Amino acid sequence: MRDDDLDRILSNEDDLSPSSGFTASVMEAARQEASTPAPIPFPWKRAIPGFVAMAVAFAAAFVSALSYLSEPAASPLTYESVRAALAPILELVLRNGVGWALVALVLSLVLVLLSRRLAGARA
Repeated sequence: MRDDDLDRILSNEDDLSPSSGFTASVMEAARQEASTPAPIPFPWKRAIPGFVAMAVAFAAAFVSALSYLSEPAASPLTYESVRAALAPILELVLRNGVGWALVALVLSLVLVLLSRRLAGARA
C-alpha cells in the first residue's frame, strides 16, 4: 500500500458524531459529580492526642522492659515463685467466671485451626 492509497482511504471516511443522547448524558453525569459534596476529612487534630499517648505508652513500656532486662534476677524462677505469683490471678479468674470465657476462646481457636487444617490452608 502506498501513501496515496492511504490518503485516499482516510479522506473518504465519514465524520463521526455521538449518538443522540450521549452528550446530554455525559453532561448530566458531570453536573451530578460536580454537585456531590466533598468527602468528610479525617479529624487529624482530634486524633493527635491519642497518637501521642500511644507513643508515650510504647516508649514507657520499652524503657521498662529494658530496665527489667538489665537488672540481674533477684532469685531464680522456681515452681513456688510462679505459683505464688499466679495464685491471685487464678483466684480472680475463678471468682468472676472468666474461666468459661477463656474456655470458649480456646475452643474457638482450636476449631478455627482445625477447620483451616482440614480445608488445606496453613495456619
